[in-house]
Amino acid sequence: MAQPADVERYRENWQDEVDSAAEYRAMAQSEPDPKIAKVYSNLARMEEAHIGFWEEKLRAAGATVGERRPSWRSRALAWIAHRLGADAVLSTIAAKEAMDRNVYVKQPETSGTRMSAQEQWHTRVLGQLIRTQPKGLSGSFLGRLEGRHRAVGGNALRAAVLGANDGLCSNLSLVMGVAGAAVNRHGILITGVAGLIAGACSMALGEWVSVTSARELAEREIRIESSELEEDPKGEGEELQLIYESKGLSSDEAKRVVDQMLSDKTATLDALAREELGIDPTELGGSAWEAALASFMLFALGAIFPIVPFMIAGGSAAVIASIGLSGIGLFAIGAAITIFTGVTVLRSGSRQLALGLGAAGVTFLIGRAIGATLT
Repeated sequence: MAQPADVERYRENWQDEVDSAAEYRAMAQSEPDPKIAKVYSNLARMEEAHIGFWEEKLRAAGATVGERRPSWRSRALAWIAHRLGADAVLSTIAAKEAMDRNVYVKQPETSGTRMSAQEQWHTRVLGQLIRTQPKGLSGSFLGRLEGRHRAVGGNALRAAVLGANDGLCSNLSLVMGVAGAAVNRHGILITGVAGLIAGACSMALGEWVSVTSARELAEREIRIESSELEEDPKGEGEELQLIYESKGLSSDEAKRVVDQMLSDKTATLDALAREELGIDPTELGGSAWEAALASFMLFALGAIFPIVPFMIAGGSAAVIASIGLSGIGLFAIGAAITIFTGVTVLRSGSRQLALGLGAAGVTFLIGRAIGATLT
């Protein structure tokens, strides 16, 4: 007879599988490559089989089985996948699968089934899909922006959220520091606008330089590869053959593919760029101006929050309103991050709020001290 703790565990497993199936279905629908879309569809079907398994366990334990409704986090990831493509959420979902890959190993109900092996296989499949993506040369500005926040790991969308957070936190601290020094409303407003423009321009310039440098580096590597192909086509063909063999082709199949490809230099160079260098020759880092504009807008989006109240009012009322409006923005950013981390909205939002207001409080006190000293 199943105990209440077992029933609760069954229900948690069931909900996790419902979420995973919904995410994979969304990825399959938004993936332009039909082969990869089929992989996601197969993963979704496996998860649906797991859903049925846990539904049987719940019914056998006398528990009710509700509607297969994905959690809000899963629905958010599916929404992002539909609008930005499967690659936008691949890293996040792969990280979740890696964390849960051994979840069934110690559960007696799954003993004798292939469920544990299938979950581990899911992790390997998603890991392989990540490894076959272009390395750092995605045309998406989010792919470029991710490099700025590599330490937080995971996902380019998370980096975009943190780009807005940079603007909000830095400009809030700047505005509060000046307000603490008892500068009048117009001085605070001018300082806040200057901080927004300066910070956004700095972000934009950094992204422009980053994308331009990446493009120039990619072009140089392709030129070198082209030269090597001219000088030693046989050697380059052998490199390609080894790559295709490592992906599962037999030696004869790989050799046949390479022999056909070597008759077309353009196709061979394209394959070498993608397979050996991890570069998509059709993108080469994307548009530097698009990356710059996107970075400018993300930073400005966050930085506008602290200065809006000073456009309307002044004095203590504007300071309080600025803190309140920025606090809402900080909490919203913290809540958005939970889509990728799985932490509760209250915990993540409160943490972001406390850290942002803490930094603003420190700069306010420093501004107050400097203002008093100068007076």
